[in-house]
Parts: sequence; C-alpha cells; structure tokens
Amino acid sequence: MKMPVAPTLVDILRADALDDIPGDTFGDDPNGSDDEAGAAAVEGDLVPEGACVECKDQQAQVYCEQCQEDFCEVCAGMIHRTGGRKRHVLKSLCVDDGEPDQQPQLDEAERKEQGAGKDEEEMDEEMSEGAAAAAAAAAGDASVETGAMGVSFSAQSGRVETADGTSFADWITKRARYIPLRLTLRERKFLRLLEAGLKVSEYTDKIDILMYGNKTKRIVAQIKELCAILSGLVLASDYKVGQTLFEDRQFEDNEEFYQRIFEIGRRHKIMNPEKMRDEYGKMMFLLQDSQSDDVKTMLNFSLVSPIKTVYSVLESLGVLYILEDEMVAVATKEILALGKARAQIQLEIKQKERAIEYLCKAYATNDCPAEVIRQCLYSIGDNHAYLRFNRDPCDRMLAHLKANFAPQRAESNQLSLAILHGQNGARLSHSHESQYHYVLQTLTLWREMLHEMFKLWHDADSDLLSAKNMYRLKDTGQGLNR
Repeated sequence: MKMPVAPTLVDILRADALDDIPGDTFGDDPNGSDDEAGAAAVEGDLVPEGACVECKDQQAQVYCEQCQEDFCEVCAGMIHRTGGRKRHVLKSLCVDDGEPDQQPQLDEAERKEQGAGKDEEEMDEEMSEGAAAAAAAAAGDASVETGAMGVSFSAQSGRVETADGTSFADWITKRARYIPLRLTLRERKFLRLLEAGLKVSEYTDKIDILMYGNKTKRIVAQIKELCAILSGLVLASDYKVGQTLFEDRQFEDNEEFYQRIFEIGRRHKIMNPEKMRDEYGKMMFLLQDSQSDDVKTMLNFSLVSPIKTVYSVLESLGVLYILEDEMVAVATKEILALGKARAQIQLEIKQKERAIEYLCKAYATNDCPAEVIRQCLYSIGDNHAYLRFNRDPCDRMLAHLKANFAPQRAESNQLSLAILHGQNGARLSHSHESQYHYVLQTLTLWREMLHEMFKLWHDADSDLLSAKNMYRLKDTGQGLNR
C-alpha cells in the first residue's frame, strides 16, 4: 500500500489560512463544478469596477475564462487550487505595452522557480530588518513598530515580556528543555503499531491481580509477549525493516528499537492529552514494572529512555545556539487571521516560510541536517499553539474578571458574584468578595499549571518511571489500584 506523502509547510499554512477565513467566501464546495465556481459571488453585492469579485477590496489581476470573473491573485489561487477549477484558464489583466497579457497564469511550481531568482542581497536585507524587529519585540519595547517581519509574543502565545526582563532567546532556551519533538512520518507509523499492540494486550488483567506465584515471572512473560506482538506488526508492515531487526536476534539485541517505540508513545501523549486514553495507562503500568531491578535482571534490557525534546536534540547535535537567533521568533510565531486583511495574512505566511528556510540554511551541518532544524522549529510552533488554546483563555477570563467586577463589593445586583448554598446548584455560601478571590485564585492557579504543563508532565513521567519509587498494589474499596 502506498504511504501518503507528508504535507509541506506551504500546504499546512495554506490550509490553516483557509480554515480561519469564513467558509462562504469561497462558496460551499471548493471541489465543485465549473457552474458552481461562477456562482461563488453573492447576488446583490456590488463589486467596484476593476476590483476582485471575491474579496471586493483588491484590484483584479487575473481573469478566469470558465468562471468569467475577475479575481485578485490571492483569491484566484485559493479558489482554483483544487477540483475542476484547477483546470481553469487564468489570464493576466496586467497591461504591458498597451496590450493585455494573453498567456495563461503560471502554475505554483513555475512561480516558485521564478521567485527563487530574487536578489539575495535584497532578501538578506529583509531578513535582517525582520530580525531587528523581532529582537525589539522580544525585549518588550512597546514603542517599536515591528512590521510584518516582527513579532510580539504577548499578541501571539509565548509571553516573552516576563517580570525579570529575560530575552526571547533565554525564554525559549529554558522552555525548549520540555517541548516534545514533533513526530516524523516514520515515527507516526510506529505509533500506530504501538497503539495496536497495546489495544490487544491483556497486561493489567494478568498482572494487577491477587494471585499466588512469582509476579516477576508473570511481568517478564507479558512484556516479552507485547514485544513479540510489536515485532510481528513491524515485520508485517515492512518486511525488510522487520527482517533486519529481528532475524536471528533476541529481545535484548533490539533494546534500542523497543525504547524508541515506547518513547514515541510517551512523547505523543504529552502533545495530545486527549489521545491514547486507555493505551497510555496500560503502557505506563508496563514501563513501571520494567523498571524493577528483578524484572531488569530477567529481561536483560530496559524499555525506558529519555523523552526527546527540542533542547536535547539540538544539544546532542551541537547546534543549541540556534535558539539565540532572533529569527526563531519569526519562524515559530502563530499566524492569526483575526482582524487582518487577506494580503497581510499571505505576507506573514511568506515571511515565516523565509525565516524557516533562512535558519535551516544558516545552521545546517553534516551532523544536523536542515530537516532536523525544521522539525525543531515546527515543535516550538506546536508549543505556541498549545499555549494559545489552553493557557490564553485563562488570561482572557482573568482580564474579564478584573475589568467587569469590583473585588470588594458588587456595583449592582447584576454584577454580584455572591452564591448561596442550595441555590442554582451552589454547594457553598460565599459573599461577593470571597467568591471574587476564589475565582481569581482558581483561574490564576490553572493558568500557571497550563503554562508549565509540559514541565509538569515531564516531572510526572520521571517520577512514575523512577526505579527508586516503586508502587504498591492496594484495595482502595474500588478494586485493586496502584
């Protein structure tokens, strides 16, 4: 079976931009027929002369013969990127020597080839200007106009303006110690095999029970059974790789492979807490037991290895200094569509892509290929997305609380936070002042926990898998629990 091709950064960012723009902008079905393409404009809306029929605020640059409409270059590229519209003939409306250009619009690959010949001095100048703007923003200077290349992480997700005045480089270097490395396509393949193996395993049913006999032998037998299942799945999915790994070899000979498989599962769970709900608990119980000295002696190998983070990978390859480059802030910032024109969004996407390519080209070595640097930058971007979706809502709630409610007394009955036991589901009786501080403390605590969730998860993982901190199986009244 042919494996799917991993999407490029252009595909990912273009898809994100499309998700952020209201769906009715492009019609109901982007893969629709030619007739549907012509019906994308809403009836009754007046389009200024010479303007794009789609966005209505940009000058028309191309004409579609099938749609029989004028579009700006951005709208034309988005509307005609898939389905039957991809085969439409687009003609430029730009006038050259008094005659319109009748040549069809160049496809994306040709445009990229032509764009690749841009003067390098001009590009370096733009990159340096962006770096200076990002550095000024990271330093917390609110009076600096950062422009398209700049980034203010208070407006994004990674709040650099800390109380102690640390720079962005210091902040991201410290945080990178706990940012998990994004999974590659090959690692995601191993992840699916791990999930399949854990799903069919009956590990906890045979270990966490009261039973006479040697528990260590049962643990070793179940661990070897799961490893055998994983070996069989790898062999079935890729015969050549499986044959190389397991032909005439014992379990201990493939220690590094099994460590990698289980590390991938632990790393994936940190970035995706909603995934692997049942399989993760079973995996951690198995890894807990594998850390016992008696089990290690009988197995002759360990299943636990440190979780790969951005910091550990860059440090092992000797390029940790890349995090000190101000362009990391530009290359990892989130591009938000709210309140921005479409042209501005596209410009920010191009600037981000350029920053990534600049860092990959400037810091790539024989030991650290450009793809690894790109993967680390994407991982930092994942960190910013996690903070925006989880921590930033707490920040907004705290801002609303402080802006709309007085801490000492309610300004009116409608603005009172007081609760009474037994009314509207309340279990406590609090005055307005008590409830205000209760909500303030709760949101603040949860905000700080979410901000440091990656570090908390790493500490919990280390504690659970510590060989010096073994568990006890006890009857808690709800069955046997560790």
